Amino acid sequence: MSDLEQAQELLDAAERDISALRGMDDAAVFADEIFGFHVQQAAEKLFKAWLASQGETYPLSHDLAVLSDMLSTGGADVVGFDGLVDYTRYAVRLRYAGADPGTCPLDRPQAIEQVEALLATVQRRLAAMEAG
Repeated sequence: MSDLEQAQELLDAAERDISALRGMDDAAVFADEIFGFHVQQAAEKLFKAWLASQGETYPLSHDLAVLSDMLSTGGADVVGFDGLVDYTRYAVRLRYAGADPGTCPLDRPQAIEQVEALLATVQRRLAAMEAG
């Protein structure tokens, strides 16, 4: 599979997570740890798609800081996506243990806006690569 094909598969999977997020606006129905998990998953897949589009091998890691740092080291401008790194904690631990009730509720519209901005960035990159 080419780097571009791998990147597109990851992007498609991230779009499914983002679609789910758009339907999770009711915190009484979808707990923060479920919403946060899908934000983390979408961001992870998009960071990995971006890395794949650069021909880089990404680690089998859920750590968004590691993926973001790899992109930054490679020259990518990821500054606008720093807020997504905080969702790493939802990858596994909070998904099973539940969120600390003392924490502030997630800002769902802001999270969706950030992950959609990342999606648009990766889509533009892949479209430019396909155009040649």
